[in-house]
Amino acid sequence: MNPEDKEIRKRTLLIMVIIVVVIALIGVSYVVFHQRKQMDDMTELFAIEKEQLTDEYAELSLQYEGYKFSVGNDSLVALLTTEQMKVQRLMEELRTVKATNTRRITELKRELETLRKIMRGYVVQIDSLNAENGRLRNENERVTEQYRQASSAAAQLTREKEHLTERVTLASRLEASAIAVRPITSRGKDAKKIDKIAQLAVSFHVAKNITAPTGEKTIYVRIMRPDDDILTKPGSGTFAFENRNIGYSMKRTVEYAGEDLPVVMYWDVEEYLSPGTYRVDIFADGHLIGRRSFTLQN
Repeated sequence: MNPEDKEIRKRTLLIMVIIVVVIALIGVSYVVFHQRKQMDDMTELFAIEKEQLTDEYAELSLQYEGYKFSVGNDSLVALLTTEQMKVQRLMEELRTVKATNTRRITELKRELETLRKIMRGYVVQIDSLNAENGRLRNENERVTEQYRQASSAAAQLTREKEHLTERVTLASRLEASAIAVRPITSRGKDAKKIDKIAQLAVSFHVAKNITAPTGEKTIYVRIMRPDDDILTKPGSGTFAFENRNIGYSMKRTVEYAGEDLPVVMYWDVEEYLSPGTYRVDIFADGHLIGRRSFTLQN
C-alpha cells in the first residue's frame, strides 16, 4: 500500500470516529434534555399536588370552624378546636415542605385522610346532637305553649272570679232610696223661712237586699253646706271611707234584716244656715249608699 493510500485511509477513519463521537454526543444531549424535562414536569406536578393538598387542609380547617359555631355543646366545641389546631399545624408544615419531598407529602396525605375520618365521626355526633336539640326545642315549645295556655286560662278564671266577686260585692251593698229632707220648726211644722228652721229631718229607706249581710248597721249622714263645708257638732267623730277617715254630721245604728227599713234622722240646727243648695250623703258599711240635694231659701 502506497503512502498516499495510507493517508486517505487515516483521514477516512478519523472522519468516521468524529461522526461517531458527534452522534454519541447528540444522543447523550437528547437523553439529558429529555430527563431534565421529565424532572421539570415532575417538579411542577409535585408543586401542583402540594398546592391542592394545602387547599384541602385549609378547607378542612374551615369546616371545623363552621361546626364550632353550629354546636352548643362546650365539650364537643373543645374537641373540634383541638382537631382544628392539628389541621392548621400540619397545613403550616405542608407549606414549608419542598415539593420534591414526596415521602413527607405522602405522609401528610395520609394524615389528611385520617383527619377527614375523625371529622366524619364528629359530624355524626353533631347531627345526633342537633336532632336531639331540635327535639328538645320542640318539646320546650310544646311545654311553653301549654304553660301559656294554662296561664291564660288561670288569668281568665282569676278575672272571672274577680268580676264575680265584684258583682257579688256590688249586689250586697245597701242602697238608700226615697231620700227626703224636711226643714221643721220648733213646733214640728214645716218651716217656710230659713230663719225658722229648728231641725232638718232626713228620711230614707234602706232598700231590701237578700244578698246583703244582716245585723247591726251604722248609718252615717253628712250634710254639706252650699260651700261644701260639712255641718258637724263639737266632738263629732269620723268613719272610714275609701282608705281615709271623713267626718259626719250624725249617725245611727239600726238592725237590718234584709227587708226594706225606713229610717229618720234629725239634725238640730244650732248654727247659721245660709240660703242655697245643700246636699245629704248617706253611708253604710264603708260605701256611699245614697245622695240627695235640697235648697233652702229666705
